[in-house]
Amino acid sequence: MRPERQHQNWRSEAGSRLWLSGLIAAMKHAERPDVRRQPVAPEILLELRAQLALTASFRTSGVSTLRH
Repeated sequence: MRPERQHQNWRSEAGSRLWLSGLIAAMKHAERPDVRRQPVAPEILLELRAQLALTASFRTSGVSTLRH
């Protein structure tokens, strides 16, 4: 799905629930010990740091540095 479509979808109530459900599922997956032991590629960590460094207003404007 194109990023601009994702941005539009999560703004609806159903889209918000879907986005939140996906986030919860991803967090549950990431907390598993077997997953936590796996190394993370350096480029993913760089992208994550760049995303976290953005201001909240910029993050919610629909612009993202993470690839979808």
